[in-house]
Amino acid sequence: MSAKQVNVVLVHGAWADGSSWAKVIAVLAAQGFNVVAAPLPLTSFQDDVAALDRALERVDGPVVLVGHAYAGAVIGATRSEKVKALVYVAALAPDEGETVADVFTRAEPHAKAPKLTPDAHGLIHLPDEAFAAAFAQNASTQDLSVLRAVQRPISPACITVPVARPLWRDRPAWFLVAEADRMIAAETQRFMAARMKAHTRQQPLDHTPMVTAPDAVVEIIVEAARG
Repeated sequence: MSAKQVNVVLVHGAWADGSSWAKVIAVLAAQGFNVVAAPLPLTSFQDDVAALDRALERVDGPVVLVGHAYAGAVIGATRSEKVKALVYVAALAPDEGETVADVFTRAEPHAKAPKLTPDAHGLIHLPDEAFAAAFAQNASTQDLSVLRAVQRPISPACITVPVARPLWRDRPAWFLVAEADRMIAAETQRFMAARMKAHTRQQPLDHTPMVTAPDAVVEIIVEAARG
C-alpha cells in the first residue's frame, strides 16, 4: 500500500501527551501518511481504550497502530478491524490475564529509575528530575522542558487491570527495543517482543525514542506500513 492509503495512529504513554510524537508526525506527514495522535486521559485502562477507539472511529481505511510505553497495553486492547499492524516503541505488552504493572516490574528497576507513588489525588506524577535522569536522558534541554511541562499523571487504575486477549496475538507486530531504557528494562522489552513474535529492532535508545531518535521510530513504522 502507498502512504496515502495508510493511516498511522500514534498513542502516547504515561507522563506524556500527543506532543511527544511531534517529530515523528512531521516526517510521516511529509511522506504522505495520514497521521493522528490519539489522546489518552490516563484515568483508567477502560477509559484509555475507549478514547483510543473513538480516535480510530474517526479514521477511514487501514491503520498502523503505534504505542509508546504504557500505550502498548492500550493498543493491544482495541478490537478495531481497521488495525492491520501494531508497532511497539519501548512499550509494555501484557498478555491475557496480566496487568501493566506485572510486566513493568518484571525486572529489577534501573538505578536511576524514579520511585513512583500516588499523590493526594491518587495520581502518579513523574518527578521533574526523572525526565533527565531516566525518562529521556538523551533529550536536549529544550525537549526536556516540553516533556516536563506537558506531562499527564497516570492513575493506578490504568496499570492494575488484567487485560483480555491482546490484539498482537492476531495481527503482525513490530517492536523497537530501546536498549538504554531506564524506565522499562531492555530485557523486559526483549522478552515481550519474543513472546509476541514481533519483527524486532534493537537500538541504544532511551525511553523516548520518538523525541530523541525520531528517525528510528519512523523507520519501523514505515516498515510496518509496507509489511
